[in-house]
Amino acid sequence: MNMNHCKILSCIFLSNRAGFIRPLDRMRHMIRAAACFFLLAALGCTQLPVAPSKTEKPSITTPSNAYYFYLESQLMKKQGKIDAALQNLQKAIALDSESIYLQQELAAIYLHQKDSENALKVIEEILKKQPENLEALVLYGRLKQILKDLDAARGAYEKILSLDPDRQDIYLLLGELHLTENNLDAAFEVYSRLVRNQPQSYAGYFFLGKIHQQRQQWDSAEKMFLKSLELEPDLEEPRFELLSIYEQTGKVDLVIQTYQDILQQNPQHVRASMELGSAYLVRGMYDDADALLVPLGQRSQWDSEIIRKLIELYLTPKKYDLAVEILKIMLKGVPQSSELHYLLAVAYRELEQLDSALEHFLAVKPDSSFYQNAAFQIAFIYQQQGRIQDTIDIFKKVIAASPDNPELYLYMGSFYEEIQDFQNAEATLKSGLKLDPKNSDLLFRLGVVYDKWGRKTDCIETMKTVIRLMPENANALNYLGYTYADLGQNLDEAEELVLKALKLRPNDGYIIDSLGWVYYQKGLYRKALDLLEDASQRVPDDPVILEHLAEVHLKLDDPRKALELYRRSLMHAEKEKVENLQKKIQELIDQGFSEP
Repeated sequence: MNMNHCKILSCIFLSNRAGFIRPLDRMRHMIRAAACFFLLAALGCTQLPVAPSKTEKPSITTPSNAYYFYLESQLMKKQGKIDAALQNLQKAIALDSESIYLQQELAAIYLHQKDSENALKVIEEILKKQPENLEALVLYGRLKQILKDLDAARGAYEKILSLDPDRQDIYLLLGELHLTENNLDAAFEVYSRLVRNQPQSYAGYFFLGKIHQQRQQWDSAEKMFLKSLELEPDLEEPRFELLSIYEQTGKVDLVIQTYQDILQQNPQHVRASMELGSAYLVRGMYDDADALLVPLGQRSQWDSEIIRKLIELYLTPKKYDLAVEILKIMLKGVPQSSELHYLLAVAYRELEQLDSALEHFLAVKPDSSFYQNAAFQIAFIYQQQGRIQDTIDIFKKVIAASPDNPELYLYMGSFYEEIQDFQNAEATLKSGLKLDPKNSDLLFRLGVVYDKWGRKTDCIETMKTVIRLMPENANALNYLGYTYADLGQNLDEAEELVLKALKLRPNDGYIIDSLGWVYYQKGLYRKALDLLEDASQRVPDDPVILEHLAEVHLKLDDPRKALELYRRSLMHAEKEKVENLQKKIQELIDQGFSEP
């Protein structure tokens, strides 16, 4: 059930037997059966109440203690102390076990606690005493539906309709049940019965339209939605379904007319303004688009719904080209808007127009809630462009604005690491650790910096610290195990560490490579070969894994295969590894070997 249908459903559930309550009068009729409110809660349309709808009240002539505990329960409930409310209500029921009202109260509290099993037990007890209690039957059906006993739910709903064929809410529940099972024929029959019994049921026509629409019966769907609007002109949902039909069938003029109708009814409607503006853009009607979108840009300064809708309508579905055009026009109305600059930059980034993206990310001001995200984006673009120093300069400004955020020091340390400025990387990461001494991410990164710096002892001790803090940190377990293996030290411990990491991440090619390298260092070359070949398939063209494979083939007297693997490794190697690989390749060539 789409959330957009909640408005229609709420009209139904809050209706009386005589007919529908119009939307503007809805709030005057907020009290009805607990069952119906529960149904709305289950559909995501309202909050679950805690009182049933029966007019019965605990009589003052019932045992006084029962009434006392009932009142205590109500007081606890109002204070949000649901467990205490439940305990008092159970005491009241123990003293007055025949009260249907108290049992309904008990079911409502169980529902509030999302305890469907106990709620169902209470409802079943009520139905034993009053098998035609309509509200209990509603709750019974809905609980059975939640518990996936759909046959029982259907039976309950059909029984209610046999007792009271005017229960519009039950038609909708029964139709919804069939729709969840994708039984369109059964749902169609239910909604058809509804409109026969209640010819003014705009919700019935709406859902009939939805079924026709799903069957791609466009003309019939259009008629049903138009009938729904004829009965309730204030509704938006049928208009948007009509728009979907007109877009599907290429009726662009009707699309524009329908959006204009929505805006005539509600000139502040955000979605209609955006969609009509985009329709004008697509048709080349730029002046009309400007007339809608420039004021919308101005409104975005105080109406947060506009930003949310922009993301929902154009960025989430990846309509980046259209998003760019809309945002450029909206910025005419408020050229200093950090929010619009940020969204425009995101659209440009997704279109891989990085210079334009950078221009708009840089326009986001430090006082904007988007500023930190924009700074991250700027840094990553600079990084892609090889402008690491510019990246560092940006992060210095971000850290100055948010000096208490450890995550920022993590990124800054990584950037220093990338340019091999290990001294500043260490100082930056340690600054972050002063804020959060047990931050495993900062500690792990510091260990990596020590490793690249050649400070193996410091690397090992730092990784041990990470593991003490997080015994199941697969990255640290693997890194320490691999470091031991690379040094040819503590190989049994290295094997134990890497096996533990592999248990945590059994499909990780890098960890499989580490285990293969441990076995290589132990002289178990065949075992190492199997693992390294597996790792190479999982992480193709990784230069370290390829080099490891080459080393194993050398030990297994296959220098030609080793030469091939060294050359493949060289194609993907980092700068600092190139010279060593070239040396190994040349040595094999000098020995007279060539690739197979």
